[in-house]
Amino acid sequence: MELAILKQTGEDTGRKITLSEDIFALEPNDHAIYLDVKQYLANKRQGTHKSKERAEISGSTKKIKKQKGTGGARAGSIKSPVFRGGGRVFGPKPRDYSFKLNKKLKQVARKSALSYKAKENGLLVLEDPVFDAPRTKDYISLLTNLSLLGKKTLLVVAENNKNLYLSSRNLQKTKVRMVDELNTYELLDADSLVLCEGAVSKLETLLSK
Repeated sequence: MELAILKQTGEDTGRKITLSEDIFALEPNDHAIYLDVKQYLANKRQGTHKSKERAEISGSTKKIKKQKGTGGARAGSIKSPVFRGGGRVFGPKPRDYSFKLNKKLKQVARKSALSYKAKENGLLVLEDPVFDAPRTKDYISLLTNLSLLGKKTLLVVAENNKNLYLSSRNLQKTKVRMVDELNTYELLDADSLVLCEGAVSKLETLLSK
């Protein structure tokens, strides 16, 4: 699979790059994607939800009325869940929602997500961008040149590029990630995936292990 390499100006460099078919053209595994995305979202949950049960609320434990002869049901405590202001029955408690997935399954999920992007023509390869200083308007110009302004964009770099990251930070629909930080959720969430030229070989090496 070959793709043209684009300049920062959006023009074709005249060069092409060959992408590995084992990563960008395999048959996607939807169940692996589902599990990886589920784990990503579960790991983001704080799990700090909490409601008070009858033993935890303040209130008298005095028997509020006699046992018999009232014509109503028995009532032993004002903190009973059946009364307004009483405790909650089986309310939520703090818990950890994270769970484990095998590395090979997560690798299959990322390959599947990349294959979907390639199949949907949502993949671009960009010559490694050079930003002399962090300027948001320069990043906006880059997106405009690539006809991606206003779209959800994920730009993947080979190594940390502080100027590029700071230039994109104030824009809502765009993210800059290093190859090591890629996850299936963000790959699928982006309308367009932009791979920097230097990131391609590093990505293929990482997913071939």
